[in-house]
Amino acid sequence: LQDFTKLGTPKLFFGVTGGCMDPMVSNYTASKKRRDKDAYTPNGDKGFRPDYATSVYSSILKDKFPDVPVLIGGIEASLRRVTHYDYWSDKLLPTILETSKADMLVYGMGEQPLREVVELLQKGVPFSSLRTIKQTAFLVNKDENIPKNKNWDDVEIQSHEVCLKDKKKFASNFKVIEQESNKLKARRIFQGVKDRTLVINPPFPTMLEKEIDASFDLPYTRLPHPKYNKRGPIPAFEMIKFSINIHRGCFGGCSFCTISAHQGKFIASRSEESILKEVDKVANMPDFKGYLSDIGGPSANMYKMKGKVQSICDRCVAPSCISPVICSNLDTSHKPLTQLYQAVDKHPKVKKSFIGSGIRHDMLVPEFNKNADPKELDDYTEEVMTKHISGRLKVAPEHTSDPVLKLMRKPSFQYFHKFKERFDKINIKKNLKLQLIPYFISNHPACEVEDMANLAAETKDMGFQLEQVQGFTPTPMTVATVIYYSGFHPYTLKPTKTPKSKKEKDEQHRFFFWYKKENKDWIRKTLNKVGRKDLVDLLVPEKEKNSWKSIKPKDVKNTFDDAIPSSHSRRKTKHKSRNKRR
Repeated sequence: LQDFTKLGTPKLFFGVTGGCMDPMVSNYTASKKRRDKDAYTPNGDKGFRPDYATSVYSSILKDKFPDVPVLIGGIEASLRRVTHYDYWSDKLLPTILETSKADMLVYGMGEQPLREVVELLQKGVPFSSLRTIKQTAFLVNKDENIPKNKNWDDVEIQSHEVCLKDKKKFASNFKVIEQESNKLKARRIFQGVKDRTLVINPPFPTMLEKEIDASFDLPYTRLPHPKYNKRGPIPAFEMIKFSINIHRGCFGGCSFCTISAHQGKFIASRSEESILKEVDKVANMPDFKGYLSDIGGPSANMYKMKGKVQSICDRCVAPSCISPVICSNLDTSHKPLTQLYQAVDKHPKVKKSFIGSGIRHDMLVPEFNKNADPKELDDYTEEVMTKHISGRLKVAPEHTSDPVLKLMRKPSFQYFHKFKERFDKINIKKNLKLQLIPYFISNHPACEVEDMANLAAETKDMGFQLEQVQGFTPTPMTVATVIYYSGFHPYTLKPTKTPKSKKEKDEQHRFFFWYKKENKDWIRKTLNKVGRKDLVDLLVPEKEKNSWKSIKPKDVKNTFDDAIPSSHSRRKTKHKSRNKRR
C-alpha cells in the first residue's frame, strides 16, 4: 500500500484506471477459471492486477486521502458506468462510482473531458462544481439541484433498485443507454442509485482530424515505464510496439462487442501526414527490424469512412451502420486506406507492414457492400493479400446460423462464402498459397445445439478444421450480455433463450471439434436424440466416402431476412433444404 503514498498529495486529483482490458476479462476465462498469464505484466506473470482493479485502487486512495478527489476512467470504468450485469459474481452491480467511492468518471476516450476538467481546476473551479462537462458521470444526493444545460435534453432510466427486482426493466434500460451512446446529439441520463442519482452527461462530438492528430502527435516514448526494464518483456507491449493506430470507433455495432460503447460508432480518422510521421518515428526505433506488426484500428478497414450527408447521421439512432444492411448514406470507399498502405510501404526502412486488426470481410463483398465500387474492393483485398499478411488471413464470420447472426448484428454467412470465392480467385491468380482462417463463437444468445451442429457441418463442407474459436463471455455494456442475464432482448423485450449452464456451454463448444475422435460418438448420440440424423450423416458418418478436405462448398440459402421464430423448427430446415438442392 506504500505505492499509493509515494508521490504524495496531487495538486488537482488522483486519476485511476484498471488498465487496457477489464481486469475480470484479463484474470478469468469464459468458464470463470483463473488465467495462467496476464499479457500486461512482465513475463506474463499473473496476480499483479486485482479483480475489479479500478474499485480497489480508488477505494484505497479515498481511505488514505479522503479530501482529495478521485477521477476514474478507462475500459473498466467506462463500461461499468451504469447498473450492469457482472458475469463473474453472477449479479447486477450498481454504477462503478458507487463501488469505487470515486468522485467522477470519464467514459470513452478521455482526452477531451480530461482536458476540460484540468483547465477548469487550474482556473480555481472546485471539483465538486464540475457538473456540466461532457462525457463525465457523477453521483449527487437526491435533494441536490442538478445544473440545467439549455443544450441538453434529459432522460431518466429505471433505478438500480428497480433493475434488481425486474429483469425486463433492466433490459429496457439498455436500449436507451446504447442509443444515447451512439447519437451525435445525446441526452443526459439520470438513474437512481439508493439515496443518490447517477448523472451521465452526453459525450463529446466525434474528434475532428486535427483533434485526433494533436492527440497522436504528442511526444510519447512508446515504451513501458522504466521500472519494468529489468523484470522481463511485457507480452502485450511486444505485440503492439511496432504497430500504428490509424482510427478510432467502429460502426459494426456487434451485439457481443463493447467497442462502440467505449469509442463510439462514428469513425475518427488520423490524417495520412500524422500516420506517416508516426511510421517514421517507429522506423527509427533502435530495435526496429523493418516490420510493422499492424496498421489498423478497432476494425482494420473503416479508415476515413463516414456519412455522405452529415444531417442524416445527426438524426440517426441505429446502433450499427452495416446491419442488417449497409446504410445507403455510408461512404464505404476503401481507396484512402489502400493508398495509405502504399504510402507506408514507401518508407525506406519499412520492409513490410502487416494488417493485424480484424478485417470486416463482409464489406469487401459487392453483393453486401452495394455502395462501393467493386474494383476498389478487389484492389483493397488484393493489396492486403499480396503485401500485408503472412500466410493467413483471419476474418470473423462468428457463426453460420442466420437467426443467431441477425441477433449478433452480423451479416448472413452467405457473404463469407462470397468472400471466400474472391479470396480463392486472388489466391490462384497470384499463386499466393494463403489460408483463410474464420473465427467463430459458441454459446451466444439465441444459439442452440442444432445451430452448432449446422456450423460444424457447414464449415466441414467448406473444408475447414476450426481452430480460432471461443465461447461467448458476457461483459458489461453489450446487448448479448443483457440478454444473457435478463432473458429479454432490450429492443423488442421478447424472451430470448441463452445457453447458461456449464453442460449447455460445453456441449455447444464441443461441436467445433467434430474431427476429434473422442467427440464423434457423443455427437452421434446428441444429434440422434434431437432427431437430426441428417446432420449425423453430414458431420460424422460411419464411413467417410471422401476426405472431408476434398469436399467443395455448395450454394448456401439466404435465410437472413426470415423472422426469428421461437419454435424449435427453424433449425430443422437448414440442411434439409440444402440436401434437396444437392
